[in-house]
Amino acid sequence: MTGREMSADEAVALINARDSVGFGLVTATPMTLFGAMSRRDDWQDLTICGGLSLGHHDVFMHPNVHYRCQFFGGADRAYKAAGADVQYVPSFFRHYGVMMERLGIRVMLLAGSLPDKNGDISVSLYNGATLEECRRAGRDPHRLLLVEVSAHYPRTPGLAGHANTVNVAEVDALVVTDQEPVVFPNDPGTSEDAAIAAYAAAFIPEGATLQTGIGAVPNLVAHALAEGPGGDYGVHSEMFTDGLYQLVRAGKVTNAKKTLHPGQCVITFAGGSRETYDFLHENPMIAMAPVTYTNDPSVIARNHKMVCINSALEVDLLGQVGADSIGARQFSGVGGHQDFIEGTSLSPEHVSLICLQSTANVDGRVVSRIVPSMSPFTSVTSPRQLVGVVVTEYGAADLRGCTVRERAQALADIAHPDFRDELRGAARLLG
Repeated sequence: MTGREMSADEAVALINARDSVGFGLVTATPMTLFGAMSRRDDWQDLTICGGLSLGHHDVFMHPNVHYRCQFFGGADRAYKAAGADVQYVPSFFRHYGVMMERLGIRVMLLAGSLPDKNGDISVSLYNGATLEECRRAGRDPHRLLLVEVSAHYPRTPGLAGHANTVNVAEVDALVVTDQEPVVFPNDPGTSEDAAIAAYAAAFIPEGATLQTGIGAVPNLVAHALAEGPGGDYGVHSEMFTDGLYQLVRAGKVTNAKKTLHPGQCVITFAGGSRETYDFLHENPMIAMAPVTYTNDPSVIARNHKMVCINSALEVDLLGQVGADSIGARQFSGVGGHQDFIEGTSLSPEHVSLICLQSTANVDGRVVSRIVPSMSPFTSVTSPRQLVGVVVTEYGAADLRGCTVRERAQALADIAHPDFRDELRGAARLLG
């Protein structure tokens, strides 16, 4: 295939015992290369920069490995809980590449499809924020670009003007694997999730352009739209999910009403079932773009009837949203949360939906997720002035244009009944 082709162990041997390594999020996790890195035990001072990694890789548990994580997922939380040096770096998703450039990361890792006849490797399920940094690493004789490729990864088309490939000529080590992309289990959700989805779907007009994340509620919203009377939906979303695929399969996504990139679903990464990945393969309906474009609020705002659906861990009576930490404990990350809320705030025809169950079980105790004020040390993911509609299983609070006291009352009204009196008392103190 190329003189740069080698085994994973040979490729990883090019990384110094004292070095720095960067990778992309989620389905960009270089599973085979991390497996080879885990077989080395000579690390002296290795910094890994990335986030939302998939699988379990022993390299992260090595005492001399330091993981600068931009977005915590289940694996990253597990590493930290087990004693690994995992430190959270607050950042927007679209800033991750700039952060790696600022940190001077020397070695970039990438996962993608087999090269085509021109030697172009599709970055497949993840364009994200690191592709330009990968290209810079490949061009720099003092840096390394290590790429693992597999026939099981789909080739995804890039948005016009945004190449979704790297060429083998840019690659220092090419590792051919039989690795399957990680599939995400389908979460059927609870009765509360179904109620939230029904309330949320009522805010989505026919012909809307949609952004959704992973999880039960976005998928249930897509299911509700698939069964409803509306249609001609478009997609402009950092993530393409099974829910969006099911909506496409139901004939409800045409992208015909989009004012920006009509006819195409503009995304920056994908995670879902094998069926979803097969749908993405060389599909002209799909347009992969870097997150610096997809998540740019000014770009988001140019879409027709833009609707974003995001989750939260808690919302206080001011309307502030905590979606990435629980007190001092880092749970996830900022990602594109605020970008899409800001983008949808720039036009009256747009709407952002924050969806969360009204309660959570903490150490066997039921607590409200609508709270008088943010829990100590909890970070504000999105500020109150950007928040549009908050949805629980008890209804929707449309905060747009409300005074401080009106929004507090509206949020108290959609809390769990057991907590409403306390919240209404707190609401009367505001404004």
